[in-house]
Amino acid sequence: MDYTLITGACGGLGGAFVRVLAERGEPLFLTGRSDEKLKTLSEKLQEEFKGVSVKYRACDLTSESDRKAFFDYADGENIKLSRLVYVAGVDTQKAFENYTQEKIIFQTRVNFEGALSFIHASLKRGDLDGKFEVLSISSMSGICLMPYFAIYSATKKALSQFSVALRTELKGKAKVTSVLPGGIPTREDIKQDIINHGFWGKISAKSPRAVAVASLKAVKKNKKTKVVGFWNKVIKFFTDLAPLSLQLRFIKKRWGKSEKDAF
Repeated sequence: MDYTLITGACGGLGGAFVRVLAERGEPLFLTGRSDEKLKTLSEKLQEEFKGVSVKYRACDLTSESDRKAFFDYADGENIKLSRLVYVAGVDTQKAFENYTQEKIIFQTRVNFEGALSFIHASLKRGDLDGKFEVLSISSMSGICLMPYFAIYSATKKALSQFSVALRTELKGKAKVTSVLPGGIPTREDIKQDIINHGFWGKISAKSPRAVAVASLKAVKKNKKTKVVGFWNKVIKFFTDLAPLSLQLRFIKKRWGKSEKDAF
Protein backbone atom coordinates (compact mmCIF):
# COMPACT_ATOMS: atom_id res chain seq x y z
CA MET A 1 0.00 0.00 0.00
CA ASP A 2 1.52 3.30 -1.14
CA TYR A 3 0.53 6.61 0.44
CA THR A 4 0.16 10.20 -0.70
CA LEU A 5 2.07 12.50 1.66
CA ILE A 6 0.40 15.90 2.06
CA THR A 7 1.96 18.79 3.96
CA GLY A 8 -0.27 21.54 5.32
CA ALA A 9 -3.01 18.93 5.49
CA CYS A 10 -5.12 20.86 8.01
CA GLY A 11 -5.17 24.05 5.95
CA GLY A 12 -7.67 25.12 3.30
CA LEU A 13 -5.82 23.94 0.20
CA GLY A 14 -4.14 20.99 1.90
CA GLY A 15 -7.54 19.94 3.21
CA ALA A 16 -8.97 20.07 -0.31
CA PHE A 17 -6.27 17.67 -1.54
CA VAL A 18 -6.97 15.42 1.43
CA ARG A 19 -10.69 15.27 0.69
CA VAL A 20 -10.36 14.74 -3.07
CA LEU A 21 -7.97 11.83 -2.54
CA ALA A 22 -10.03 10.37 0.33
CA GLU A 23 -13.05 10.34 -1.98
CA ARG A 24 -10.97 8.23 -4.35
CA GLY A 25 -10.08 5.86 -1.54
CA GLU A 26 -6.35 6.60 -1.74
CA PRO A 27 -4.18 5.99 1.35
CA LEU A 28 -3.11 9.25 3.03
CA PHE A 29 -0.10 10.26 5.12
CA LEU A 30 -0.76 13.69 6.57
CA THR A 31 1.36 16.27 8.29
CA GLY A 32 0.94 19.75 9.70
CA ARG A 33 1.98 21.77 12.73
CA SER A 34 -0.65 20.45 15.17
CA ASP A 35 -0.83 16.82 16.21
CA GLU A 36 -4.26 17.48 17.76
CA LYS A 37 -5.68 18.88 14.52
CA LEU A 38 -4.21 15.98 12.54
CA LYS A 39 -5.77 13.47 14.94
CA THR A 40 -9.18 15.14 14.58
CA LEU A 41 -8.86 15.23 10.79
CA SER A 42 -7.84 11.58 10.65
CA GLU A 43 -10.81 10.51 12.76
CA LYS A 44 -13.25 12.49 10.61
CA LEU A 45 -11.85 11.01 7.41
CA GLN A 46 -12.02 7.44 8.69
CA GLU A 47 -15.58 8.01 9.87
CA GLU A 48 -16.76 9.54 6.58
CA PHE A 49 -14.73 7.44 4.16
CA LYS A 50 -14.97 3.91 5.44
CA GLY A 51 -11.89 1.84 4.68
CA VAL A 52 -9.57 4.72 3.77
CA SER A 53 -6.15 4.32 5.36
CA VAL A 54 -4.95 7.48 7.12
CA LYS A 55 -1.66 7.96 8.95
CA TYR A 56 -0.39 11.22 10.36
CA ARG A 57 2.44 12.86 12.29
CA ALA A 58 3.05 16.51 13.13
CA CYS A 59 6.24 18.10 11.83
CA ASP A 60 7.96 21.46 12.20
CA LEU A 61 9.07 22.00 8.62
CA THR A 62 11.68 24.55 9.68
CA SER A 63 13.52 22.01 11.85
CA GLU A 64 16.06 19.62 10.35
CA SER A 65 15.79 17.30 13.35
CA ASP A 66 11.98 17.31 13.23
CA ARG A 67 12.01 16.50 9.52
CA LYS A 68 14.38 13.62 10.18
CA ALA A 69 12.17 12.34 13.01
CA PHE A 70 9.17 12.54 10.70
CA PHE A 71 10.73 10.28 8.09
CA ASP A 72 12.19 7.99 10.76
CA TYR A 73 8.59 7.49 11.88
CA ALA A 74 7.56 6.76 8.28
CA ASP A 75 10.29 4.15 8.00
CA GLY A 76 9.31 2.63 11.34
CA GLU A 77 5.73 2.31 10.11
CA ASN A 78 6.98 0.97 6.75
CA ILE A 79 5.15 3.75 4.90
CA LYS A 80 5.90 3.72 1.18
CA LEU A 81 4.97 6.72 -0.93
CA SER A 82 3.43 7.11 -4.37
CA ARG A 83 2.97 10.89 -4.33
CA LEU A 84 4.07 14.02 -2.47
CA VAL A 85 1.89 17.13 -2.37
CA TYR A 86 3.88 19.97 -0.80
CA VAL A 87 1.22 22.55 0.08
CA ALA A 88 2.66 24.17 3.21
CA GLY A 89 3.61 27.80 2.80
CA VAL A 90 3.94 31.07 4.71
CA ASP A 91 2.45 34.12 2.99
CA THR A 92 3.62 36.93 5.28
CA GLN A 93 3.23 40.33 3.60
CA LYS A 94 5.12 43.34 4.95
CA ALA A 95 8.07 45.59 4.28
CA PHE A 96 11.29 43.62 4.56
CA GLU A 97 12.68 46.05 7.16
CA ASN A 98 9.77 45.12 9.44
CA TYR A 99 10.69 41.44 9.53
CA THR A 100 12.52 39.88 12.44
CA GLN A 101 15.40 37.48 11.82
CA GLU A 102 13.17 34.69 13.14
CA LYS A 103 10.42 35.49 10.61
CA ILE A 104 12.90 35.55 7.73
CA ILE A 105 14.18 32.11 8.68
CA PHE A 106 10.67 30.77 9.27
CA GLN A 107 9.27 31.84 5.90
CA THR A 108 12.24 30.80 3.79
CA ARG A 109 12.55 27.42 5.48
CA VAL A 110 8.88 26.49 5.16
CA ASN A 111 8.50 27.74 1.60
CA PHE A 112 11.74 26.44 0.13
CA GLU A 113 14.11 24.50 2.39
CA GLY A 114 11.31 22.34 3.77
CA ALA A 115 9.99 21.65 0.28
CA LEU A 116 13.36 20.47 -1.01
CA SER A 117 13.94 18.37 2.11
CA PHE A 118 10.54 16.67 1.82
CA ILE A 119 10.90 16.10 -1.92
CA HIS A 120 14.33 14.50 -1.46
CA ALA A 121 13.18 12.28 1.41
CA SER A 122 9.98 11.29 -0.40
CA LEU A 123 11.83 10.23 -3.54
CA LYS A 124 13.92 7.91 -1.37
CA ARG A 125 10.73 6.22 -0.17
CA GLY A 126 8.93 5.73 -3.47
CA ASP A 127 9.32 3.50 -6.48
CA LEU A 128 10.92 5.61 -9.20
CA ASP A 129 9.33 3.61 -11.98
CA GLY A 130 7.91 6.60 -13.81
CA LYS A 131 4.69 6.77 -11.81
CA PHE A 132 5.85 8.59 -8.66
CA GLU A 133 4.35 12.09 -8.51
CA VAL A 134 5.65 15.30 -6.97
CA LEU A 135 3.34 18.31 -6.74
CA SER A 136 4.93 21.53 -5.49
CA ILE A 137 2.43 24.29 -4.84
CA SER A 138 4.02 27.53 -5.96
CA SER A 139 2.03 30.70 -6.73
CA MET A 140 1.18 33.27 -9.36
CA SER A 141 3.08 35.59 -7.02
CA GLY A 142 6.23 33.80 -8.13
CA ILE A 143 6.02 34.98 -11.73
CA CYS A 144 7.18 38.52 -10.94
CA LEU A 145 9.12 40.55 -8.38
CA MET A 146 6.87 41.76 -5.60
CA PRO A 147 7.76 44.64 -3.25
CA TYR A 148 6.21 44.07 0.21
CA PHE A 149 5.71 40.41 -0.73
CA ALA A 150 9.36 39.91 -1.63
CA ILE A 151 10.26 36.81 0.39
CA TYR A 152 7.09 34.97 -0.58
CA SER A 153 7.41 35.71 -4.29
CA ALA A 154 11.14 34.90 -4.30
CA THR A 155 10.73 31.56 -2.50
CA LYS A 156 7.81 30.55 -4.73
CA LYS A 157 9.82 31.45 -7.83
CA ALA A 158 12.72 29.39 -6.52
CA LEU A 159 10.42 26.43 -5.85
CA SER A 160 9.02 26.60 -9.40
CA GLN A 161 12.47 26.77 -10.97
CA PHE A 162 13.72 23.90 -8.85
CA SER A 163 10.70 21.76 -9.74
CA VAL A 164 11.11 22.31 -13.47
CA ALA A 165 14.80 21.43 -13.30
CA LEU A 166 14.11 18.36 -11.16
CA ARG A 167 11.49 17.20 -13.66
CA THR A 168 14.21 17.00 -16.30
CA GLU A 169 16.56 15.12 -13.95
CA LEU A 170 13.85 12.58 -13.12
CA LYS A 171 12.57 11.97 -16.65
CA GLY A 172 11.37 8.39 -16.83
CA LYS A 173 11.58 8.02 -13.04
CA ALA A 174 9.00 10.44 -11.63
CA LYS A 175 6.52 13.13 -12.61
CA VAL A 176 7.08 16.62 -11.23
CA THR A 177 4.65 19.52 -11.61
CA SER A 178 4.82 23.04 -10.22
CA VAL A 179 1.39 24.59 -9.65
CA LEU A 180 0.77 28.34 -9.91
CA PRO A 181 -2.62 29.20 -8.42
CA GLY A 182 -3.94 32.71 -7.93
CA GLY A 183 -5.93 33.69 -4.86
CA ILE A 184 -7.47 30.78 -2.97
CA PRO A 185 -10.26 31.78 -0.54
CA THR A 186 -9.20 29.83 2.53
CA ARG A 187 -8.41 32.05 5.54
CA GLU A 188 -10.44 35.20 6.20
CA ASP A 189 -7.47 37.48 5.52
CA ILE A 190 -7.01 35.92 2.07
CA LYS A 191 -10.71 36.32 1.30
CA GLN A 192 -10.39 39.99 2.20
CA ASP A 193 -7.30 40.33 -0.01
CA ILE A 194 -9.27 38.95 -2.94
CA ILE A 195 -12.03 41.49 -2.31
CA ASN A 196 -9.52 44.33 -1.97
CA HIS A 197 -7.96 43.45 -5.32
CA GLY A 198 -11.30 44.10 -7.00
CA PHE A 199 -12.11 42.73 -10.45
CA TRP A 200 -8.74 41.07 -11.01
CA GLY A 201 -8.77 39.49 -7.58
CA LYS A 202 -12.20 38.04 -8.23
CA ILE A 203 -11.46 36.51 -11.63
CA SER A 204 -8.07 35.20 -10.49
CA ALA A 205 -9.44 33.34 -7.46
CA LYS A 206 -10.22 29.64 -7.56
CA SER A 207 -11.68 27.41 -4.86
CA PRO A 208 -9.34 25.05 -2.98
CA ARG A 209 -11.07 22.05 -4.50
CA ALA A 210 -10.72 23.41 -8.05
CA VAL A 211 -7.00 23.93 -7.49
CA ALA A 212 -6.58 20.45 -6.02
CA VAL A 213 -8.42 18.70 -8.85
CA ALA A 214 -6.59 20.66 -11.55
CA SER A 215 -3.23 20.00 -9.87
CA LEU A 216 -3.75 16.25 -9.62
CA LYS A 217 -4.76 16.09 -13.28
CA ALA A 218 -1.70 18.11 -14.28
CA VAL A 219 0.82 15.92 -12.49
CA LYS A 220 -0.83 12.78 -13.83
CA LYS A 221 -0.09 14.16 -17.30
CA ASN A 222 3.42 15.16 -16.15
CA LYS A 223 2.86 18.84 -16.92
CA LYS A 224 5.91 21.01 -16.28
CA THR A 225 3.84 23.80 -14.74
CA LYS A 226 0.14 24.35 -14.18
CA VAL A 227 -1.41 27.80 -14.07
CA VAL A 228 -4.88 27.21 -12.61
CA GLY A 229 -7.68 29.10 -14.34
CA PHE A 230 -8.11 30.80 -17.71
CA TRP A 231 -7.81 34.34 -16.38
CA ASN A 232 -4.62 33.51 -14.51
CA LYS A 233 -3.14 32.34 -17.81
CA VAL A 234 -4.16 35.68 -19.33
CA ILE A 235 -2.63 37.57 -16.39
CA LYS A 236 0.61 35.61 -16.70
CA PHE A 237 0.78 36.27 -20.45
CA PHE A 238 0.51 40.04 -20.06
CA THR A 239 2.75 40.07 -16.98
CA ASP A 240 5.49 38.39 -18.99
CA LEU A 241 5.15 41.13 -21.62
CA ALA A 242 4.99 44.11 -19.25
CA PRO A 243 8.19 46.08 -18.55
CA LEU A 244 9.68 45.25 -15.16
CA SER A 245 9.63 48.89 -14.05
CA LEU A 246 5.88 49.04 -14.69
CA GLN A 247 5.28 45.82 -12.78
CA LEU A 248 7.26 47.06 -9.79
CA ARG A 249 5.45 50.40 -9.61
CA PHE A 250 2.04 48.73 -9.83
CA ILE A 251 2.82 46.08 -7.21
CA LYS A 252 4.50 48.52 -4.82
CA LYS A 253 1.47 50.80 -4.91
CA ARG A 254 -1.04 48.00 -4.37
CA TRP A 255 0.77 45.72 -1.93
CA GLY A 256 2.30 48.53 0.11
CA LYS A 257 -1.11 49.58 1.44
CA SER A 258 -1.43 46.76 3.95
CA GLU A 259 0.51 44.08 5.74
CA LYS A 260 -0.30 40.70 7.25
CA ASP A 261 1.46 38.08 9.29
CA ALA A 262 -0.83 35.15 9.87
CA PHE A 263 1.89 32.89 11.26
